[in-house]
Amino acid sequence: MMYIAAALGLVLVIALVIKPIATGHPVNTGIPVPTTTLPVTPVQTRITSGPGQVLVTTQTALPTTPPTPVPAPVTTWNPNSAQTVGFVDPSTYGVSLNQSLPGGTRINSTVPDTSMTTFATIASGTGSSGTTKVFYMPFPYWELVYTVNPSGELVPGTQSVTPTQGTGISYSGVSGSYSTASPRFTIQVMDGDDPNRIVRIISPPGGINLDLWTGVIPTPHENSQFRSNQIKTITTAETQVVDPRPWTEKFFEGQRHYYFIITAQSLDSYSIKIQVPTRYIGKY
Repeated sequence: MMYIAAALGLVLVIALVIKPIATGHPVNTGIPVPTTTLPVTPVQTRITSGPGQVLVTTQTALPTTPPTPVPAPVTTWNPNSAQTVGFVDPSTYGVSLNQSLPGGTRINSTVPDTSMTTFATIASGTGSSGTTKVFYMPFPYWELVYTVNPSGELVPGTQSVTPTQGTGISYSGVSGSYSTASPRFTIQVMDGDDPNRIVRIISPPGGINLDLWTGVIPTPHENSQFRSNQIKTITTAETQVVDPRPWTEKFFEGQRHYYFIITAQSLDSYSIKIQVPTRYIGKY
């Protein structure tokens, strides 16, 4: 048994140690060793032995140093001047401009319906203030279109001045009446589901000025008396007359309850329209 064990040990030593050393391979111990694979260059070595001229050729793999990566060239660019990119022959990239475009599906060019339908109206022929009842807006978008008609010309009046006759006190007399109140109109859009929330306060942009809209301005009379109906027509060269009425407010919310608090002053009448997109009808 001892001889058999010694024989086996000798065979293992020859197979695992002596043979790998003789052939130039690492000793195989069965334990994995991390290695880094490097490119190798085979080198042939000629060995001549004895007088019989026996030629033995062996190849030895010598490790070679991996090439050093060359850094990409750094492009210099002046941020104060833009570059100019020119054209090249399309064939450089294998592109042919003579190729026909692939056929595609025809696009439907139908224009969407942008018409509006009146949902509700609010009008006052007396131009007085008021609060509307609560109404429900079932659509997610709606518009409020409103217009006002300011009061007409003010009641004409006259003013005269009597000078003193040496003694006494001069006085002035005014006949007729004038209204000093300026036209005013506001709409408070209130949330009917939350009375503490004011959705929006609306008033005519730029104020209410009927003379400006119609292209006239009041001018004083030539003498000491003046009347409010003395007007001067503005020529087109002086200004461009534009009547902004009606005004439109867009609301990108809905599907809830609302009511209006309207404040009107010095107005003959006003009207309000609530409009919704026609395409919404039947969808909500």
